[in-house]
Amino acid sequence: MKKVAVIMGSDSDGPVVKAACAQLAELAIPSEAHILSAHRTPAAAADFARTARARGFGVLICAAGMAAHLAGAFAGNSTLPVIGIPMKGGALDGLDALLATVQMPSGIPVATVALNGAKNAAVLAAEILAVADEDLAARLDAGRAAMAAQIAEKERALQAELGR
Repeated sequence: MKKVAVIMGSDSDGPVVKAACAQLAELAIPSEAHILSAHRTPAAAADFARTARARGFGVLICAAGMAAHLAGAFAGNSTLPVIGIPMKGGALDGLDALLATVQMPSGIPVATVALNGAKNAAVLAAEILAVADEDLAARLDAGRAAMAAQIAEKERALQAELGR
């Protein structure tokens, strides 16, 4: 199975990014997490992106706030799918990160999840990998079924509470 790289621009992104790592582990997807900055370590970030495919990665997840150039820098240096997690915070509370992540030039896409949407980034990475992995697809299907069962149980409890 291909690995997923989870890259954060700063260690301050760690608490949010851990949700992506936990979701990948729950789905039995091998992953690595790294701190690389598009601005403070541009050569290391570019090298990681350029060599990721050869090192067994299938998807790159990049979390960054404020200018949020990280996902774009990785997408510009790799043809692997890149998923951006815009991080909340800063003067604009994440709006700048969201806009920087979604506004990519034609031909250099970045899939973008919600502000601090690390768990969804991991699920999207899993869905991408599951295109070629039936076992992973089955684990994703089981996860969806479990979510549906939880909602159905909550609906039953609500109706019982309301006396219906």
